[in-house]
Amino acid sequence: MPVPVPDATHRPASLRDYAYDALRTAIVDGTLAPGEKLRDAELESWLGVSRTPIREAITRLEAAGLVRTERARQTIVAPLDERAAMNAQAIAASLHELAAREAVAQLTAADLALMTAANERFRLALAANDVDAAITADDDFHGVAVRASANELLPALLEQVTPTLRRLERARFSSLAGRASVADHERIIRLCADGLAIEAGAAVRENWLTLGRMLATAAEHHAD
Repeated sequence: MPVPVPDATHRPASLRDYAYDALRTAIVDGTLAPGEKLRDAELESWLGVSRTPIREAITRLEAAGLVRTERARQTIVAPLDERAAMNAQAIAASLHELAAREAVAQLTAADLALMTAANERFRLALAANDVDAAITADDDFHGVAVRASANELLPALLEQVTPTLRRLERARFSSLAGRASVADHERIIRLCADGLAIEAGAAVRENWLTLGRMLATAAEHHAD
């Protein structure tokens, strides 16, 4: 495994969370490729933590479908799985719909401004064909409603499905279609501002389902 350069700028108090976040990010962005073996000694050298938080992180990553432990007890980065990503996308759509419906009554002017700013960053990233920046901005946009919903279960549930979905996006999108998502976001903001919780939830769900159709199309092109 080519060990990434250590990042000493961000070390949260929890070494377990630090190891999980670093490994999840490296798998999702492709730094750690599908099928790559994850060796404890190399991970310890990279992350600068002991085996225990690394093993705990691996357990969480396996539950999220990002790594796989084989019969020889070696751990590898899980292969890309289009079907798993489509299943994850369907669940994410429902969870984000719920978040939006619960959040609308709680959203402040500052929240709406955050959504607008995230959508502008999303637009600029699309124009620059910057997949990573677009995905980050999209996560930031939808994250406002997740936080405002005050539903403590949603972040953990979304953490189970979102990395698999985002991983396939990065792998499959050599260019970004779906620029209509900017308009989708604008419509969601308007519905939220008008206090239309059911309509906003439906618009959020449709936005995520559109992403699923884009992924399916990209997967078909990749297979060809």
